[in-house]
Amino acid sequence: MQLTFPLAAEPEEFAREKGRLLFAGPVDFVKGVVAMPGLPPADRVEFCFAGRSNVGKSSLINGLTGRKNLARASNTPGRTQEINYFALGESFYMVDLPGYGYAEAPVAVVAKWQALLKQYLAGRATLRRVFVLVDMRHGIKSVDQEILTLLDKSAVTFQVVLTKADKVNLATRQATIAQVQAALSKHPAAYPEIIVTSSEKGEGLETLRAIIAGLG
Repeated sequence: MQLTFPLAAEPEEFAREKGRLLFAGPVDFVKGVVAMPGLPPADRVEFCFAGRSNVGKSSLINGLTGRKNLARASNTPGRTQEINYFALGESFYMVDLPGYGYAEAPVAVVAKWQALLKQYLAGRATLRRVFVLVDMRHGIKSVDQEILTLLDKSAVTFQVVLTKADKVNLATRQATIAQVQAALSKHPAAYPEIIVTSSEKGEGLETLRAIIAGLG
């Protein structure tokens, strides 16, 4: 049976509060990792954010945590080549993966990063879900398909989070959602719900917080 990938529903009150408490508590930068031996101990639930450069990942992380400068955006796409770890209290690791699809990074840097990404996705047993960010203005592009296929091969569950929903009109929103739903039907590792967000307006942030808190 083909999945339809509906939009995630508004969370129930208890789930909403669980999500609020998780992100209202301590959120601390742990370390930036450039090689597998540098990963923190796999002693808690882990989730990560992935997305092509300039998709709004830093803004989303800052919006979720209510901290303006927790995730720093770089003006040069692809400059940050580290896996950045943040601790949410003592129960979760939030992981910020470098933006992909960057044209300006040197070929050797890209190759090294891709190798690290594959090792991380295949070898991190505590990784519960990858949230793949997709710009509402553009939908899923070929560069996104590459990482979705990698996630399929790694058997890591991923869920699409549409960003910058406030930047488009209703017709574009509906068209992009339909395009994403069609694309996801070809990916067995895709979680069957899509989350629509706007960091600027706060749309979808409570839903995403609740979903993340439910992974524990």
